[in-house]
Amino acid sequence: MSERYSRQIAFYGVGEEGQAKLRASRVVIVGMGALGTVTANNLARAGVGYLRLVDRDFVELSNLQRQVIYTEQDAAEALPKAEAAARHLREANSEIEIEPAVTDFNSSTAEALISDMDLVLDATDNFEARYLINETCHVLKKSWIYGGAIGSSGMTMNYIYGEDQPCFCCLAGPAAGGSGGPTCVTAGVLASATAIVSSYQCAEAIKYLTGNGDLRKTLLTFDLWENQFQEIEIIKDQDCPVCVHEEYTYYGKTQGMQAVSLCGRDAVQVIPEKTGDVDFERYAEKLGALGKVSCNDFTLDFDNGSIEIKLFKNGRAIIKHVDDESRAKSIYTEYIG
Repeated sequence: MSERYSRQIAFYGVGEEGQAKLRASRVVIVGMGALGTVTANNLARAGVGYLRLVDRDFVELSNLQRQVIYTEQDAAEALPKAEAAARHLREANSEIEIEPAVTDFNSSTAEALISDMDLVLDATDNFEARYLINETCHVLKKSWIYGGAIGSSGMTMNYIYGEDQPCFCCLAGPAAGGSGGPTCVTAGVLASATAIVSSYQCAEAIKYLTGNGDLRKTLLTFDLWENQFQEIEIIKDQDCPVCVHEEYTYYGKTQGMQAVSLCGRDAVQVIPEKTGDVDFERYAEKLGALGKVSCNDFTLDFDNGSIEIKLFKNGRAIIKHVDDESRAKSIYTEYIG
C-alpha cells in the first residue's frame, strides 16, 4: 500500500483492508461550497478512489473565507467550482479519479448523479436539495450523510439505508418549499463551524466505507460561540411520507424550463427543458452585437449594462440582478432562445 496513506493505515480503525476498501469506493459530494470543499479535500487525501463533485456555481471572492480549496485566481477567472476543485485535488492526489459535474442538482439530474455511487454526502445550502437527496436515496437504496452550518452552529446526521432509522423527512417534516430561515448571506458563517461539520461527515463516511466503527445514530448539533455540543435522538415518524409511504415531493417531478432564485445572490438560475452542449462561438457572435461578451472553456458572460447572464456549456444560465423567476425566464428566452 502507498506510503501516502501510511499514517491512516496505522490507525486501528482503517488498516490495510480498510484502505483498500476506500480505494474501491465511489462517493458523490453534492455542493462544493464551504462544506463540500473541506469534505472533498479530506476524502481525496484519504484515498477514496472515485469522487464526483457536483456544483452549479462559480468561484467568487466572497467564497474564499471558508471554501478552502479555491484561490484568488479561481475567483478572478470565475471558474466553475466543481472544475476548480477537481484541478486542485488532482494536484494533491493523482492516484484517484475525480469527476467534476458542473450541473444543477435537481429532479432531472439527481438519479444519474447518485445511482452509481456508494455514498452521498450532502454539502448543499438549501432544504429543497436535501429533500431531493433524501427521496432519491430512498428510491435508489443509497445511504447519505446530512450536514449544515450557519453562523457559529452546525449539525450533521447519518441516513443509512436498510436500517430502521428515521429519514431526513422524519427530522425536518414534510417538504414545504424551503426553510424560511437565515442564510449564510444574512447571518454569516464561521469557517471553523463548516470545517467541523465536514470533518464529522468525513469521519462517518470513512467508517461507513470501511465497515469499521459504530456509525452515529443521532443528530449532532453544536454552537461554537456558545460552547454547546449536543446529540439528539430523532424518532422515526411512522407516518412519514417518504420512508414509510414512499410519497415524493421532488423526486421525478421536473417538467419544462426551471427557474430558481439563488439564496442571497440577487440572481436566478434558469435551466432549459432540454440541455445540451452549447456552441459558445455562435452565442458570442449573436450576443456580441447587443453587449459585452467574454468566455472561457466553461462559461460565457454577457453584460449589456442592464442584463447580466452567465451561460454554462449545457445551456444552464445564471441571470444576475433579477429576483423574479418569471422575469428571469423571459430574459433567458429573449437572449438565449
